Amino acid sequence: MMEQSTVLLAEDDPDDVLLTRLAFEKARLANPLQVVRDGVELVAYLQGDGRFSDRNKYPLPILLLLDLKMPRMTGFQVLEWLRNHPEHQGLSVAIMTSSDQDPDISRAYDLGADSYLIKPPDAEALLALVQRLHAYWVIVDHPLETCPA
Repeated sequence: MMEQSTVLLAEDDPDDVLLTRLAFEKARLANPLQVVRDGVELVAYLQGDGRFSDRNKYPLPILLLLDLKMPRMTGFQVLEWLRNHPEHQGLSVAIMTSSDQDPDISRAYDLGADSYLIKPPDAEALLALVQRLHAYWVIVDHPLETCPA
């Protein structure tokens, strides 16, 4: 069920991590939020390597919130990695970045991102974004059933 599914946040800025956690709490989302600090840690999480081997503690996510500008392995490199690992093709990826440059947006979509979101400038705007994101993914994950005629 969507409400019990993990969201994985790949973000290296501790302030953005804190603001995202607060936005999830204020939006009263039941989704557990896991955090990784860079692309290498993200790949280890998805592969279940090292400290991420316990799937009860680190379940596979249903949604990845991915920053493009991370150390060791960028968001673009993560998208390329995901494209080459079919076992993770079902993972929905929403880019959350400060870059509003057309080449970044086009490249992210070309590499398989599902959404491209510009990081809001403050906590209130981030809360509104998280609420919209939640509503969108609920609709995508649970489409309306057609009524019998």
